[in-house]
Amino acid sequence: MTLEEEFARQADYLCMGGAEVLPSGKQALISKLKKAQSENRPLRVKLGIDPTGSDLHLGHTVCLQILKRFQNLGHLPVLLIGGFTAQLGDPTGRNEARPPLTEEQVKENSGTFLEQVAKVLDLSKTEVVNNADWLSGLSLSELLKLASTTTINQLIAKEAFGERLDKGFPLYLHEIFYPILQGYDSVAIKADIEIGGMDQRFNVLAGRDLQKHFGQDPQIVLLMPLLVGLDGKKKMSKTSNNYIALLDKPEEIFGKTMSLPDELLMTWFELVLPTSLERRDEVKAKISNNINPRDLKMELAREIINLYYSPEAAFNAEQDFIAKFQKKEIPINIPEFKLEPDKSLIDVLAESGLVSSKGEAKRLIAGHGVQINSQKASLDSLVVIGDIIQVGKRKFVKLI
Repeated sequence: MTLEEEFARQADYLCMGGAEVLPSGKQALISKLKKAQSENRPLRVKLGIDPTGSDLHLGHTVCLQILKRFQNLGHLPVLLIGGFTAQLGDPTGRNEARPPLTEEQVKENSGTFLEQVAKVLDLSKTEVVNNADWLSGLSLSELLKLASTTTINQLIAKEAFGERLDKGFPLYLHEIFYPILQGYDSVAIKADIEIGGMDQRFNVLAGRDLQKHFGQDPQIVLLMPLLVGLDGKKKMSKTSNNYIALLDKPEEIFGKTMSLPDELLMTWFELVLPTSLERRDEVKAKISNNINPRDLKMELAREIINLYYSPEAAFNAEQDFIAKFQKKEIPINIPEFKLEPDKSLIDVLAESGLVSSKGEAKRLIAGHGVQINSQKASLDSLVVIGDIIQVGKRKFVKLI
């Protein structure tokens, strides 16, 4: 394999899953890889995350997996904790301003966040920084100079801002600083590459303009697809109740993965796992050869649990699933019930017809007569898409 072919293969590996490279496409990434080798240094690859919550789901890990690919190739992930910008609130995709977090909330969320990130990245080979270290010290004069690099026309062209104005929703002055500050982060850490979701296009490209302004070689951007959740329709989110959390129990992860629509299997293998090009080709071949999707889902479930727990936990979760489902302790054809947002377990029990009233639902839960995914439910148990609710020995419903 020639050196040129090796760089092209590395680019294919880094973009696996449908990454969009801006500007100029994959060739821009190859140029960055070549330059890093010629300068005998690792690329500085930035991923910024605002710790607005403490619990991650698989959708959050898509960009982390790309960072891991760069790390596997010897480059340096720079994980940027938005300690300052989280207190401002990312306006992307919002019809209203995000509630600002306190400094204490940011610190608490960051600690749990890094524990989960360590399941994907080798933190000993990762530079972890907090943008509060440089943004909180900016003077008003410095902030105004930063603001002078961006026009209102550019900001209004940002989809989230333009739509809110068109619909008559308020757009607060502090929100327009968010992409400018995120762009300045790239200046502060001298990023070569920034990774973000497709909904972050404007924010991550802002870094290029500011780096040019400060005389730096502008970063390129890898935009990753948003992971479609268990419902097969919307991006994975807690709001849509179509997610798998990293802190879910292994049995829950296995059961939820088995409910994944068949058409999402290839995408999930590419986006939520540390999949090699060889493994990708192997999975594609299995799909082409019409392997039973159930068997491929079991492979996927094992690999997810192995990543976030252990091989032993994956084996036990699989055996638990086989015992309960394939041995027909739980029927295969289970009635389905559409889960609406903000519905509790009690609501689901009553509205699905599993019980005659909410009062009966409370009594059965208190008496350990209700199970979620074969685990005893409590009054404060949460329900999400993919859950199987059981009342007694013969009443079941699957949430969709």
